Amino acid sequence: MTGIVLAAGLGKRMRSNLPKAAHMIIDRPMVNWVISSLKEAGVDRVVVVTGYRAEIIESLLESDILTVRQNEQLGTGHAVMMAKDFLDDEDVVVVAGDEPLIKPSTLREMVRRRREADLDVLFLTMFPPDPSGYGRVVKRDGKVEIVEERDASEEIRNIKEVNTGIYAFRGSFISDSIGSLRSNNEQGEYYLTDTVGMAARADTMIIADAEEVLGINNRAQLAQVARIARKRINNALMEAGVTIVDPETTYIGPNVKIGIDSVIEPMTFIYGQTTIGQNCLIGPMSRIQDSKIADNVEIVRSEVLEADVREGARVGPYSRLRPGAVIMEQAHVGNFVELKKSILGKRSKANHLTYLGDTTIGEDANIGAGTITCNYDGKNKFKTSIGDRAFIGSNSSLVAPVEIGEGSVTAAGSVITDDVPPYSLALGRARQINKEGKYKKNREEKD
Repeated sequence: MTGIVLAAGLGKRMRSNLPKAAHMIIDRPMVNWVISSLKEAGVDRVVVVTGYRAEIIESLLESDILTVRQNEQLGTGHAVMMAKDFLDDEDVVVVAGDEPLIKPSTLREMVRRRREADLDVLFLTMFPPDPSGYGRVVKRDGKVEIVEERDASEEIRNIKEVNTGIYAFRGSFISDSIGSLRSNNEQGEYYLTDTVGMAARADTMIIADAEEVLGINNRAQLAQVARIARKRINNALMEAGVTIVDPETTYIGPNVKIGIDSVIEPMTFIYGQTTIGQNCLIGPMSRIQDSKIADNVEIVRSEVLEADVREGARVGPYSRLRPGAVIMEQAHVGNFVELKKSILGKRSKANHLTYLGDTTIGEDANIGAGTITCNYDGKNKFKTSIGDRAFIGSNSSLVAPVEIGEGSVTAAGSVITDDVPPYSLALGRARQINKEGKYKKNREEKD
């Protein structure tokens, strides 16, 4: 089965430099919502028709998606003409790129009905309260056709059933008929809708839920569709055993997976290919993207990007885990602590005001407040290694490359530039000098 996505349009009312289908809905470009539904419906070949700033749309697509370009936007029929080399399948489904809420189940049902009734085309329709702007569905003398509003008579404009722009074609029919389209209409365009009138056997399927076919023409409609998409995702997660304290202020992407008995608190954003285990507490006011969170993890008021947080770990408040951060089992990352390409070992703690970059930390270590691993000399990055049960005193600066041995201690305020052997005490600070009475003398002179 082949799916064709029409994504060539500019979308003037979006008032954007981006093509319309490139705009984001939650954390996924609009066009990819349509592609995802087609794939879930059983489509094994997807062709996206691009046009305005085609390179932007094409850069958003996965490697298995085929593309063709409609360099001149001469209508929906012309767009499908550009994909004529891919109309050789038994079933061809055509979907507009700005209808991202269409469900896979609806597409599957369309294909099933077309096959069972042996139709040339079956297309999706609805009865909106205000049909203005839509093509009307005209049924008479056993024939079905679609008349665009600009070309419709007053009588036809009074028809309430309208076309949604989603079609299930017999491949051989659309392949033959697409070349017969003519642009003799007010717009001077090639209408895909005209193929319906050419069909010997055509029928409609009325959409059960009109939200599925909401189109997007401006930013307000984009926000409306995003709210519906977010509600669908949150409801599905809650039905699967996840507690979402306030779904209205919780933003979760379509590819996120969350285990049962986890609690997602308000103002939390979870995006990308993130997986969260069971019995976790996430939020409030946290952002997690493309990360792996194990069972029984707590993440509070923190930023987590491309990180791996193992079972029983605690993160936050106000922590930042950057790409490559690994927080091992039962480890603690506290307030205003940042990790990048670093491993915090089992049961180790970095609880306050710390930066750990390109660092490997063993088990049961304690990283004191204000510790910095100085991993960058302005040109190159270097690594720091901290052994099991090491104790790094507050306000230590570890100048990489450097290794702190197992069980060793660095004194508070030290600058450590050389390796520290196991079970040693390292001090690296200037000798303290006391000048007795100096402050008093200065005060007297000032007075």
